[in-house]
Amino acid sequence: MKYELNEISTIVNGKLHGNNSVISRIFIDSRNQAGEGADSLFVAIRGERHDGHRFVEELFEKGIRNFLVNNGFDCEKYTDANFVTVENTLEALHRISADYRNSFSFPVLGITGSNGKTCVKEWICRIFQNQKKISRSPKSYNSQTGVPLSILIADAESELGIFEAGISMPDEMKRLEKIIRPNIGIFTNIGDAHQENFKDIEHKIREKLKLFADSHLLIYCSDQIVLHKIIAETAHGYRLFTWGRNENCNLQLVEKIDVENGTSLKILVNDANLSKKIDREQVFEIPFSDLASVENIMHCIAFALTEGIAPDLLRKSLANISPVAMRLEMKAGINNCIIINDSYNSDVNSLTIALDFLNGLSLHTKKTVILSDILQSERNETKLYRQVSELLRNKGISKFVGIGEALERNAMLIANNANIQNCVFYANTDIFLKHCHKTDFADEAILLKGSRPFKFETISRLLELKIHQTVLEINMNALVENLNHFRSKLKPDVKLMAMVKAFSYGHGGAEIASLLQYHRVDYLAVACADEGISLREAGIGMPIVVLNPDPDNFDIMIDYRLEPEIYSIKSLEIFIQTASGMGVGNYPVHLKIDTGMHRFGLDEDDLAMACNILKNSTIVRVASVFSHLVASDEEQHDEFTRYQIDRFCTFCDFIEQHIGTTFIRHILNSSGIERFPEAQFDMVRLGIGLYGVGTEANRANLIPVGTLSSAIVQIRNVDANQTVGYSRNGYAVTPRRIATVPIGYADGLNRKLGKGAGYFMVNGQPAPIVGTICMDACMIDLTGLDANESDRVVVMGENPSVYHIANIVNTIPYEILTSISQRVKRIFVL
Repeated sequence: MKYELNEISTIVNGKLHGNNSVISRIFIDSRNQAGEGADSLFVAIRGERHDGHRFVEELFEKGIRNFLVNNGFDCEKYTDANFVTVENTLEALHRISADYRNSFSFPVLGITGSNGKTCVKEWICRIFQNQKKISRSPKSYNSQTGVPLSILIADAESELGIFEAGISMPDEMKRLEKIIRPNIGIFTNIGDAHQENFKDIEHKIREKLKLFADSHLLIYCSDQIVLHKIIAETAHGYRLFTWGRNENCNLQLVEKIDVENGTSLKILVNDANLSKKIDREQVFEIPFSDLASVENIMHCIAFALTEGIAPDLLRKSLANISPVAMRLEMKAGINNCIIINDSYNSDVNSLTIALDFLNGLSLHTKKTVILSDILQSERNETKLYRQVSELLRNKGISKFVGIGEALERNAMLIANNANIQNCVFYANTDIFLKHCHKTDFADEAILLKGSRPFKFETISRLLELKIHQTVLEINMNALVENLNHFRSKLKPDVKLMAMVKAFSYGHGGAEIASLLQYHRVDYLAVACADEGISLREAGIGMPIVVLNPDPDNFDIMIDYRLEPEIYSIKSLEIFIQTASGMGVGNYPVHLKIDTGMHRFGLDEDDLAMACNILKNSTIVRVASVFSHLVASDEEQHDEFTRYQIDRFCTFCDFIEQHIGTTFIRHILNSSGIERFPEAQFDMVRLGIGLYGVGTEANRANLIPVGTLSSAIVQIRNVDANQTVGYSRNGYAVTPRRIATVPIGYADGLNRKLGKGAGYFMVNGQPAPIVGTICMDACMIDLTGLDANESDRVVVMGENPSVYHIANIVNTIPYEILTSISQRVKRIFVL
């Protein structure tokens, strides 16, 4: 996108105050001004709960010089800035994005519906990721502001655009249609979300259908009777492509069969007008079994076939498709609980999704739901809560707390139908808080699902573990994105082992492992038996490899079903002896061979003896053989890396020939996945890249997962010639404003960052560390900065980055991350 301000002024029927300027970026969130510059335009939007005009002065002070504001704003006081004034800035934003949309030469797919929009969008992108260059809505940007921003960041050279559109009020879709103008449409489903602002479900359907006023093709499920009826009545000018159980559908879902690790879908193709002729009967296997995922996948299949994708290629894509990250917040709770806070939607469909996520967690067997009245529904109350009770029963919920008058009225129905013995009801949140005791909850995963008027944030505060002000926030969506980035590099059928050793590189233990298990990685790897035992006790059931096992712990490892790395003849003999004594047979082990690291591993001279032992033993079986690359991230050592890979192939062939069985081969780490795709073999090991750290060439493709932050607890003025901290290392040449932050070297803050070497970000501005870093605290210089006590400070995140910090202290990002103390609480955000 590139406009001049005078062009924008013409497009929006506005008036330009100041100089003309070239604009290539538009933003509306003043908090996200970092990285914006002379070519950026801030659009000050006035809404019910906010007014962007309040932040113009702050942004001006931070260097922003181009603004789009409402008429009447005092532009004259900003003599060095450029303003376009309009009647309504939101409408102006819509006009700019609609004008930019006119430049698109590629087809655009618009997606609407009550649920599944983001999932369908992301899965279609994954299906076509190697076929087309795609621009799409980021995350769930489907609102009156999200849609235009999505359009404005689209690449004009794309081959396909995919944009979501969501509405909560009548006439909103008419405005979004002018921006997206989709050639093709998908209507995912219709549910009760945001129903309160529409007369009835038919009214909402008709409003959503306005998105497709100029489309030539609409895809939907005709099993939804009301939706099908209204579309059939109003479809004028575009072709309908339906899927469902009915034989009259273009794609008939004939059979849905549960298979190992997923579902098999048998489909009959009844459309003779597809761009490519294919066999009428098609079978696709997907790695999901829940109905919502099947519905979303069917929309993707329908779109892919109308776009002419070959069924075999589609099959491969679907077999490896992974879940899309959900918008949830997960925190440590009191009494060893996990709190999952999800108040994004309050309807039966979103409750189903949240319950699926709750069940996907393996951290606790006891599952609790605290639910408010469902307000976004026009459904008969009795029918609504009977369906809720059936969901609770089917999802195996152990405890239910209902809050709201409607739930209280239906208490008997829910308690009896849900078959939950521990079932309590309260008329409102205040009454619940009055009667709730912290001892009521222990060792359970608790889902908070409350409509906004019920103020469930008060319940969340009650149940959350009270935490040290210094926290490490873990962006689980970023972790999933990083995982999917590396998965996109893999050939079909290549497995993935995820490294969760060293407390998942400092990011957390069981929570990370549970998410990885949910996203179906093939193996987890830890460094020692204790780490593996902790994961097992937290409910992680998938295969776990112990990379540096102590032979003295082999018996405990067997008790906890942990699979050992075997790195020497001695460790092999001891493990066989231990397993034999415990009556265990055919136990999986993983042979480590040394190809050049010279740390752990069987030497070439050991292989014949090891093979002889393995060939004659029924106690163990070789699950995998692997080695460790020395410098896969360093181009100057590529010749040695290839030498290691060649030796690995030779050694594996020798082992396979002599023991007479096949096994998984793996040698690539994170940087190896990026740089040596020819050596993927049967599996790869994803470590530091999973957490958003990569080589300089790959950093742009990864998202840092952790943000370390703290808070200012005290501010004092220090006179000139006074000192700050131990050994008087912080000398004030002039009067300084000094803040104390409760993070020190016991939390993992390296002492080399002291005495001005490092800095924290305070309200978007760097504040240098003053003097010597203490055990539990440090001091920063706020002189000239706008900051107050209790303000949050960023210790490590986007800025300063882990790379920057590692460079200051002359180490590697691994050390910085793994040094973060476990007393620093982790908060997991999804």
